[in-house]
Amino acid sequence: MRTIFLVRHGQSTWNLARRLQGQTPHPPLTDLGRAQAARAAEHLRSALGPQCRPALWTSDLVRARQTADVIGAALGLTPQVSAALREQSIGDLEGRGYGELHPEDHPEGSESLDISEIRWGGGESVLDVHRRLMPFLTGLDDGTHILVSHGDAIRVALAILDGRTHREVDWDSPMPNGVVTRRDWPPATEPDRATGA
Repeated sequence: MRTIFLVRHGQSTWNLARRLQGQTPHPPLTDLGRAQAARAAEHLRSALGPQCRPALWTSDLVRARQTADVIGAALGLTPQVSAALREQSIGDLEGRGYGELHPEDHPEGSESLDISEIRWGGGESVLDVHRRLMPFLTGLDDGTHILVSHGDAIRVALAILDGRTHREVDWDSPMPNGVVTRRDWPPATEPDRATGA
């Protein structure tokens, strides 16, 4: 049995500027983002209890690493870095403002594909992200793990942990910066979402 806490990174400078990040490596946390990371750490401390020594994993992108560093410092843990936890790549759409997407950005020939199989901007499809995360998640040892990652990657991970396919990702589920979500895997009960951060 694995207990997995998924943490979305704190607000980055590009979140604040409303720019698409994808796998852009460099946007750092804002002051608010650092505060969100600290609140996530406090939530985790309360949820874990004093005897628990979880493994702390993070995406290699700066905003996630900075979030994991705050959590690690608060909990006395050293983050382990894995590119498997990166956000979905959206290729040449990365860096654009949220309002700068146009109908012509829809990849040619994608009309016949399921939306989860479209590689936006020449980046990754949801199926690609699912295939990237599955071996990482199944390779985790029994015990407790904290995974610091990104909004879309966490949604895909939750689909895996809840036994859903890449076509059944819950895109309507809120995923604010700094949110902590817990899953026991394989599940013994219904999923529980903790939004204390």
